Amino acid sequence: MTTKTEAATYTHGHHASVIRSHSARTAKNSVSFLLPYLKPSMKILDIGCGPGSITVDLAEYVPQGHVTGLERAGTILTQARELASARGVTNIEFVEGDGNGLKFDDGSFDVVLCHQVLQHVADPVGILKEMNRVAKSGGIIAAREADYGVFAWYPELPGLTEWQGLYDRIARFNGGEPNAGRFLHVWGRKAGLDDVRSSVTNWCYASKEEIAWWSGNWQERALKSSFSSTALEGGLATGEDLERVSKSWKEWGEDQDAWLSIPSAEILSFKK
Repeated sequence: MTTKTEAATYTHGHHASVIRSHSARTAKNSVSFLLPYLKPSMKILDIGCGPGSITVDLAEYVPQGHVTGLERAGTILTQARELASARGVTNIEFVEGDGNGLKFDDGSFDVVLCHQVLQHVADPVGILKEMNRVAKSGGIIAAREADYGVFAWYPELPGLTEWQGLYDRIARFNGGEPNAGRFLHVWGRKAGLDDVRSSVTNWCYASKEEIAWWSGNWQERALKSSFSSTALEGGLATGEDLERVSKSWKEWGEDQDAWLSIPSAEILSFKK
């Protein structure tokens, strides 16, 4: 076990608008690439579990097993525990910890997962090494990461292109890699993972309800979340810039033909 701590800053933060977005993630819409390999008695570690919506789902896939959700920002774990309690899921625990210095013995888990985490850290290869260390022989290491550089939307509003560029600058200012998806398989190999298999899946927002939800979230996030505070404090944008970005998300959300595609790369490694 190591004592290394993470150096990067989480770009999104934990504003209510961010948590609403992350709470909509489920095992089916976020880690479907992993689900066919789960067995009822598996022991799973979910690194960077946030509000726990994926983690609690996973516990229902392993009714004779156990799931541990690990999160560096311990304050959000209250919501995760409340979700598990509300759903009556008991084969689960949530703990505060650092993915770069896992406090677990070698070979502790059948599955070690992180979802949309590595893009925010300074040493993604280091975390993957830790994930591999705590996985059992014959176990699975799984990761999924978005690639902000290939987000696509309609209509092609200049303000959303401005948002994309600003997000890239903020994420890099924080020490992360916003285009993590395209590097994920390389990071896996650098970490020494066995049998790395790659795939890509998308979140696509096209219905009236989906568009309104995403538009509303980013109108608020552009002005009130860590995205905005980092932009202002780091001299990366002005208040006027952020207002313009927020209004662009509103304009996009009001267009009857609005559409958004968010691709994420995935890797599965089967440890020898």
